[in-house]
This record gives sequence, structure tokens and C-alpha cells, in this order.
Amino acid sequence: MTEVKLHIYDVTNSGSDKTNNTILHINKIFKDGIGLGGIFHSAVQIHGEDEWSFGYCEQGSGVFNCPSGKNPMYTYRECIVLGKTNFSISKVNQILREVSREWPGQSYDLLSKNCNHFCDEFCERLGVPKLPGWVNRFANAGDTAVEIAGNTAFRLRQAKTEIVTASKVAYRFLLGVNSNSAASTESAGNANKGSTKFQTTWFKNLVSNGPKVSGNSEVGVGNEGGYHL
Repeated sequence: MTEVKLHIYDVTNSGSDKTNNTILHINKIFKDGIGLGGIFHSAVQIHGEDEWSFGYCEQGSGVFNCPSGKNPMYTYRECIVLGKTNFSISKVNQILREVSREWPGQSYDLLSKNCNHFCDEFCERLGVPKLPGWVNRFANAGDTAVEIAGNTAFRLRQAKTEIVTASKVAYRFLLGVNSNSAASTESAGNANKGSTKFQTTWFKNLVSNGPKVSGNSEVGVGNEGGYHL
């Protein structure tokens, strides 16, 4: 049986000392302080001294290896033994060839397909437990937020379309009422003229401008960070 190890790094490859220090501070508070999570890079080690991970590249596979715990792009944090496997070196190499084809570098996505997602799948194929939840919690939360925001925006657009359509129907109805009223008693028409004019004007404005959604009820999504996991 061979141990499967997970090497975890703080993501400090932003190119800015200020940003890197901020990330370290975030990880210290949210992981070391309350155990929630942070911004991490991970890699899996099995059979030998190298670790395997995934990252962005313009061509070819995004799967790469380097000496375990020595990735120069990040700040090393810790090692976790995930379990043991009875897979031989040849079997592990077969799995690595498969995932290398399935994980091209251009498919990298910070929230939905990063290095931690790769390690999760690699560990699953090795038959050992997946990564602890805190390793990739921030990315998973961000991906969920983007999906919720997209669905909310769609529902708001759909509601606006339905309101505008209903307004057009009501506007046409009011025009018909106004015409019928003009053909009846003139005094009654004069009495209702101001009210009907106000309603038709209101519907014209609604059709042309559409409903306004209050800013404090929107779900907002900010820009994603400039780092790769």
C-alpha cells in the first residue's frame, strides 16, 4: 500500500507583495483562525518524490509535476495524508495519462475547474478520500454565487418582459375605453378625460422605460481575483 499525500500552498503568485500579504492574512484568519477556508493551491503526491497538479496554459495539458512541496510559484503550507492505495506505478501512470488528456490547460477556470478540482478527481480515481472541504471552499462558494446571480438576472429580465407585455395590453384596452367614452355622453367623457389621460400616459412611460428594480435588492458579483490555483 502506498500513501497518497496532499501538498497545500498559500497562493502568493499575484506579482504584488501587497496582494500576496493580503492573501496570507485572509488564509490566517479564515483557515487558521476559524477553520472555514482560504485561497490555496494543492497537489497530489504518489509513488516517488514528485507532486501532480493542474494549471492554465495556452496549449497542451494543464497537468504538470514538480518536486513535492517545492513549487516555486506559491508559499508552502502543509502536507495531509489522504489515505493509501494499492495501485501500482504503471496503474498510476495510466491514470495520469488519462487525466492529462481530459484536463487541457485552456479549460482552467478559477471557480469551476482549478487545481483543487483536479486533485479531487485524481484522488477519486486513486480510491482515496477527496480533499478536505476547506481547501476549495472559497472557489465553490464563488461558483455557486455566480450561478445564483445568473439565475436571478434571468428571472428579473423575464419579469420585466411580462410586465411590459401586460402594460401594452392594458394600454390598448384603455385606448378602446377612451374611444367608446368619446362616442357616448359628452359630459361624462369630459369628466373622465383627465383620469384616462393620466392612465394612458402612465402606461406609455412604463412601456418605454420598463420597471425599475431597487438597487438594494440585486445580487451583485464582483470581479474575480487575478490569481490561478
